[in-house]
Amino acid sequence: MKNALYWAMLVGMTVMLMEKGLPVRSQGDSQSDNKVMDNITVRQGETVFLRCAQGDKVTHTAWLNRSSILYAGEDKWSVDPRVSLVTLNQEEFSIKIENVDLTDEGQYVCAVQTSSRPRTTSVHILVQVPPKILNLSKDIVVNEGSNVTLMCQASGKPEPSISWKLIYSSGDLASEDEYLEIPSISRRRAGTYECTAVNDIDKDVQTVDITVNYAPAVLEGRDVGVTPGQRGELECEADAVPEADFEWYKDDRRILIGIDGFEIVNSGSLSKLTFFNVSDGDYGNYTCVALNKLGSANTSFLMYVVIEPTSSTLLQGPRAVQDGSGGAMGVHSHTCLLFVVFLPFLFRI
Repeated sequence: MKNALYWAMLVGMTVMLMEKGLPVRSQGDSQSDNKVMDNITVRQGETVFLRCAQGDKVTHTAWLNRSSILYAGEDKWSVDPRVSLVTLNQEEFSIKIENVDLTDEGQYVCAVQTSSRPRTTSVHILVQVPPKILNLSKDIVVNEGSNVTLMCQASGKPEPSISWKLIYSSGDLASEDEYLEIPSISRRRAGTYECTAVNDIDKDVQTVDITVNYAPAVLEGRDVGVTPGQRGELECEADAVPEADFEWYKDDRRILIGIDGFEIVNSGSLSKLTFFNVSDGDYGNYTCVALNKLGSANTSFLMYVVIEPTSSTLLQGPRAVQDGSGGAMGVHSHTCLLFVVFLPFLFRI
């Protein structure tokens, strides 16, 4: 009981002086009897050791933290299981605090009572905390031309700095702030954005995906020449988000899937219209339409007749390549054959 009363009085005296911001010392002591150690900097989650030199003729020893006694000699007063006694002898009185947290930051005092007079030693623990991103924008889907704001907030000690960048970009879009503003976003700004929070201890990185919707754009259609009875194929490619649906037309009539002799296969950004056995009625003009909820685009194709040469056509002379209307696409004359026939007469002249 006497012991408890003694330490209670010492704690009260120490707390009074600490609250005033003065060096920790007992009444009646000279300034040289009280020592202030260098600050101890420790990372969150690590273990810190607090050591206090003893000396001869020590009668009472205690470690104090703010308004509470951690240890009085071998007696543990703290209920915190992370605090434990390491050494207690004539040379040293040491305790340790495991898994240090921000709540452990502050001033600690070692109070020693000798047969002559008391003395104190104080030390300040500084706890450093690695960055942690706490508030981050969710993945978003927007239409092209919208204004976008991304937010990234983080905690840490020292206070972390925040930066944004677009991954797999040339690096022309970045920010050194919690907020990233993207006015009138274009399709080339779609992608994965990386937020980095960094301080002297470590860094934390998290990402946000932006999907930008835009209307379809189609590549120009390529005309195709096909021999009657052969296989023919028209390809239509569209760039769009979300992916485009495709419709095929012959003149003004839509081609429906399931009609004999046709096959329409859509795969991602590509649509193929296939003819398995081209007949005279298949030649002509075709239109591919790509559409999504933001708009549509189209392109046209011409499938025309190609007449393959045979031995009889070679002997008959010129052959024609026709379009779907039967008109000649071009004439190939066998000039070389005629030149060979008349070559001997040229040398006789």
